[in-house]
Amino acid sequence: MLTKSSSLMRLVGELKKLPGIGERTALRLAFHLLKSPRNMTALSESLCEVRDRVHPCSTCFAITENDPCSICSGNRDAGIICVVENSQDLMALERSNAYQGVYHVLEGAISPLSGIGPSDLRIAELVERIKTGSVHEVVIATNFTVEGEATALYLTRILKPAGVKISRLAHGIPLGSDIEFVDAATVQWALQGRNEL
Repeated sequence: MLTKSSSLMRLVGELKKLPGIGERTALRLAFHLLKSPRNMTALSESLCEVRDRVHPCSTCFAITENDPCSICSGNRDAGIICVVENSQDLMALERSNAYQGVYHVLEGAISPLSGIGPSDLRIAELVERIKTGSVHEVVIATNFTVEGEATALYLTRILKPAGVKISRLAHGIPLGSDIEFVDAATVQWALQGRNEL
């Protein structure tokens, strides 16, 4: 029988550290990897490759293998900066193909309860980018959580004096939803952000 110090149990312990992975899923993944040594080798190699090659872009702080990243070095509208909390949010916006500006990744959101303040984020770097004078709009695309809203309010307060247009992603009732099933806060946001037809 395996002991707690066995290599398999160590692998299970490491897999459990991943978000959304509990004991049973970690054990199932570990046994799956054991059944197929080729998969284990490929996974190990790809993890090492990501560790060695992926880093933040020196301009926007999105994860990339090239510096600057393909968005910063591409043919995008550098006059519009979309501010996101993390690279996953950037990727979600990119999948929409609706935005042609550049990005700025904060690497988090203001959260006093977690000990994260403005100085822990990439806000100073955003202010420096705006000081170049080539930016005319900042789109705040932080999440619609307490932390995301606090971050959006803070950014609005410190960026207003720069004289750039500041906008926020629209929020409200999702397309295809029945109003009766939408929570009260979402309905409130939808009413406040209504548009004239």
